[in-house]
Amino acid sequence: MRHLVLSFFISFAVSAQSDEAKTFIETLCSPEFHGRGYVDGGDSIAAQFIAKHFKSLGLRPLNGSYFQAFSFPVQTFPGACELKIDGQALIPAVHYLVAPNSGPSCATFDCKKGNSYRVVMCPSEALYKSTASFYPCPKNAILTVRTIGMSPDSLKVIKTRMRELSTFAPVMEITREKFTWSVSQTANAYPFIQVQDSVFERMHPGNIDLHIETRLLQDHVAKNVIGYLPAKKRSRKKPYLFITAHYDHLGRMGKASYFPGANDNASGNGMMYSIAQELVKKPLDNFNVVFIAFAGEEVGLLGSTYFVEHPIIPLKRIRFVLNLDIMGSGEEGITCVNSSLFKPEFDRLVQLNDSSHYLSLIKPRGPAANSDHYPFTQEGVPAFFIYTMGPNKNYHDVYDQFNALSFAKFDSIQKLLLEFLRGF
Repeated sequence: MRHLVLSFFISFAVSAQSDEAKTFIETLCSPEFHGRGYVDGGDSIAAQFIAKHFKSLGLRPLNGSYFQAFSFPVQTFPGACELKIDGQALIPAVHYLVAPNSGPSCATFDCKKGNSYRVVMCPSEALYKSTASFYPCPKNAILTVRTIGMSPDSLKVIKTRMRELSTFAPVMEITREKFTWSVSQTANAYPFIQVQDSVFERMHPGNIDLHIETRLLQDHVAKNVIGYLPAKKRSRKKPYLFITAHYDHLGRMGKASYFPGANDNASGNGMMYSIAQELVKKPLDNFNVVFIAFAGEEVGLLGSTYFVEHPIIPLKRIRFVLNLDIMGSGEEGITCVNSSLFKPEFDRLVQLNDSSHYLSLIKPRGPAANSDHYPFTQEGVPAFFIYTMGPNKNYHDVYDQFNALSFAKFDSIQKLLLEFLRGF
């Protein structure tokens, strides 16, 4: 009977902690955080939220602060983002997408009406050869390119040509590709939009109305959020383990749409938070642990690069970095980037999983510059980047929402990673 009662309380505690992590993730995805981007202070709101939770767990600041600030330029879409075909308004990020480096539809930010453009189709055969025949662009025309049914090689050339067109004219691409947004540090002079073929062909437009307001922030200040958990004894002489996850996402594309970034990467922050909860209860004997929520990952690994170039802790004292992203599924296991570089650690991770049957698969993957582990690896610091695999394919789109996360293996992954960390 005693064992049954103990088992019940352990299960209850694990469930409560899991629910708390999910609430943490859901909050990061909420509209009040504006997609954790660069409109309405979304990334700053998220940084303050994470720092508050680090403090509440008992994680300490480093050098007297939970923040490490840095700055960079970034293009934003803080105002109107409207597209009408034949007078019918389309839904942003569903029917159309504004390129992350798109210019405005008006020369001044306070333009209230936007512009009406005549649709001018660009034959792909002519465009493939050169953009010369399309220059100069007629006034109030938008050069329109269909990219449907092209071979990958041809599409690559046409994409390059469209970028060339956008240096001297408004551009509209008609596509059937899944919409995938990103962030740009530069801005074109002219608007560049993608429209779904299913919408465009149904309306057969001769003209479109476009109203896009943009603002290039030349020196946007972002903050890495850092919390420190000392080892049990003589922590100053101990080496370090790093647990990291980027918290920034894509933000808003106009006032009407935002990108929640649930899987990418509110879920990774939730996993980091859940691991911190456990390690605070029982700190490691031989390692200090540093938790970092990086800013600027979506802009080009800026936060992690800044940390590596301005380390608060000497890089040679870091034994291992465990970088977490896309932690919201796991039905098909996890992928481990850098597995071939750090084979002893990878073999140990696999052995732990085989012993306890946490996951169906730990898939090895070689080096890749696809997340915040990379700047550390480039400086000789051992690191893994781990992400889940599963049926959820929402990525850099407005459908990456909290209610789309299954959390199928969230608890199992947490247990595996804790066991891995305690084995150093």
